[in-house]
Amino acid sequence: MATALIVNNPQVVHTHEDHSEHHHKETFLNTYIFSQDHKMIAKQFLITGIIMGVIAMILSVLFRIQLAYPNTAFPFLQTLLGRFAPEGRLDPNFYLSLVTIHGTIMVFFVLTAGLSGTFSNLLIPLQLGARDMASPFLNMLSYWFFFTACVIMLSSFLVQKGPAGGGWTIYPPLSALPKAMPGSEMGMTLWLASMVLFVASQLMGGINYISTILNMRTKGMDLWKMPLTIWAFFLTAILGVLSFPVLVAGVVLLIFDRSMGTSFYLSDIVLNGTVLPNEGGSPILFEHLFWFLGHPEVYIVIMPAMGIASEVMAVNSRKPIFGYHAMVYSLIGITVLSFIVWGHHMFVTGMNPFIGGVFMITTLIIAVPSAVKTFNWLATLWRGNIRFTPAMMFAIGLVSFFISGGLTGIFLGNAALDINLHDTYFVVAHFHLVMGSAAIFGMLAGIYHWFPKLFGRLMDDKLGYLHFWLTFTGAYLVFFPMHFMGLDGVPRRYYAFTEFESMKQWLSVNTFITWAAIMSALAQVAFLFNFFYSIFYGKKATQNPWNANTLEWTTPIERIHGNWPGEIPTVYRWSYDYSKPGHDQDFIPQTTPFSQTMTSNLPHDFEDDPDVEKLQTEWLKQNSQEVK
Repeated sequence: MATALIVNNPQVVHTHEDHSEHHHKETFLNTYIFSQDHKMIAKQFLITGIIMGVIAMILSVLFRIQLAYPNTAFPFLQTLLGRFAPEGRLDPNFYLSLVTIHGTIMVFFVLTAGLSGTFSNLLIPLQLGARDMASPFLNMLSYWFFFTACVIMLSSFLVQKGPAGGGWTIYPPLSALPKAMPGSEMGMTLWLASMVLFVASQLMGGINYISTILNMRTKGMDLWKMPLTIWAFFLTAILGVLSFPVLVAGVVLLIFDRSMGTSFYLSDIVLNGTVLPNEGGSPILFEHLFWFLGHPEVYIVIMPAMGIASEVMAVNSRKPIFGYHAMVYSLIGITVLSFIVWGHHMFVTGMNPFIGGVFMITTLIIAVPSAVKTFNWLATLWRGNIRFTPAMMFAIGLVSFFISGGLTGIFLGNAALDINLHDTYFVVAHFHLVMGSAAIFGMLAGIYHWFPKLFGRLMDDKLGYLHFWLTFTGAYLVFFPMHFMGLDGVPRRYYAFTEFESMKQWLSVNTFITWAAIMSALAQVAFLFNFFYSIFYGKKATQNPWNANTLEWTTPIERIHGNWPGEIPTVYRWSYDYSKPGHDQDFIPQTTPFSQTMTSNLPHDFEDDPDVEKLQTEWLKQNSQEVK
């Protein structure tokens, strides 16, 4: 039976059973495969996400080769891809499938599940002082639904007509008519089945994250003592739970149109000279359903990376995060506003200009909380005692991409400008910087920073710096030139630009971008070697290698069931007491009572705690008398 016993040490309170002593017998299956331990599930999400990211990266290199050398045959492509690359040149339909699956994997399987699944699982119980998630079994199911979705998505490469085509947004009628193109047949069906399982995984995870954060915080851990990582994961989970079901609704209606003869998205269609009987539907309905998820999805991707960057910057600047409350309120503002901006993806659908104006205003307003976060990050760095660890470099890289990519969002959020820029390379450049690169850098910052907590070892710093500089430089070389292509009207997703005289001038730029992409891809070899080598042979980590304040660094280095061997620590302060004047060290862990830091306590430390305020007042009186 669980007990609640205050022990002599004021830093700890036993609020749960000691799970390190009493749990089921560990076997290989329930330890590494069907584990219900949140730390192992985090590793499963991470390694699966890395594998999916490598696959997506390879797909991008393949279609970039086509764009750089549209009239050149590469025999290795036929060897690798068979019928999808006859005579060494990509089949045009397969090119579109590569673009589709690359986007799908990166947005959903890497940046959503790989990022949130890894760090929400790892950090929520550890930073809140919980033994595990609210439902470990549901947590395990969440991963295996995700894994099954990955397998189904990749299996579409094995069907006769190839994977889904039509872009990662799978707009009808291409996606609703199985005979429209090869990528609309079985590959599209597998895409839809995979996404339903993926959404089920995200809903199970999101409900678990919310329940754990609201109900399982240790003694003293109120909401305003939570690290910004937890706030970001909490609000991201709320976003997912509210928006992902809408995608499932849209997908189910799409399956009905494909298989049961309904007309939710189809009307007045002529296919190969035959007039189809579908009437009354509209593909615009699908766009509304898709983007009602799609824009919150952008923030589902970037908010966990923001939380990770905030924590990494505070730890490595040796400063409190600047404007903690403003950072929390900006996250809340982004969460609310993200549900009322989806129409800016649809300015060219013929929507009423008044409605377009409303969406334009809400889109520009959502830039305000984003700007608050950016200025607070810069203020945190300002005059800090910065340690340029690889994690810190990637966190700063996130800020750079968020600024440069975010500024171009102002162009696309303006209806008059977006009509000209829509579906051009300007859009590709914008979201690959602000969402793709920024979120990937946040994820990499988290991997480098919490690798000791995941595996008990440190990654190699020199390889980390090499990885950072090559990836950072490569990302800008790949995506920055695309802005100018987009301004010139070059459309995205085209198989080749040699047929258009006005676009031939960009062929050399496409060649340059492709080689920059190949360089960026090769840079990931340094990361992959560093990651997997360090798991087994990296330098052994100490319990708190970064001198950080949060609770996860109070757990033992070795993995144990229940996180803490005995009592769960009690929390007394917020997580950002760095370089506090009067203290003999530049960090004060959350588990340190104010009674042990009398020389550095400040009046605002005692919010809603009159007992500590009284103790501090008596101590000050006593010290002033001694001075006299």
